[in-house]
Amino acid sequence: MIGDGLSPEMEKIATQIVDAAFEAHDELGAGLLESIYEECLAHELRKRGLRVERQAAVPVFYDGVRVNADLKLDLLVDGAVIVEVKAVEKMLPVFEARLLTYLKLSGKRLGFLINFNVPIIENGIKRIIR
Repeated sequence: MIGDGLSPEMEKIATQIVDAAFEAHDELGAGLLESIYEECLAHELRKRGLRVERQAAVPVFYDGVRVNADLKLDLLVDGAVIVEVKAVEKMLPVFEARLLTYLKLSGKRLGFLINFNVPIIENGIKRIIR
């Protein structure tokens, strides 16, 4: 386990996600729609040999019953890491709260909020561990 209690495999996936975000941002720049960044980031991740599900549904259970409130994750990478893609002027606390909710309800530990609407992508990436 490394620093945050994540396995080396998870850290490798995390590194690939960040690298892919840099690549997509370098190619596209800021100012496009979230859906474009989501598709291009998914493509970059697949090029690196990772499995990527776009708009992955996560069922929600309450009291042992599946409720009609499935979550839709922007990207689920290798079945383990959630990536929420943004293209906004300013990141809001609700985005982080939503990602934390997704992590909790899906049972995943690692997620990324990536805002592509920034001049320097490094400033738009937030890593969240639950």
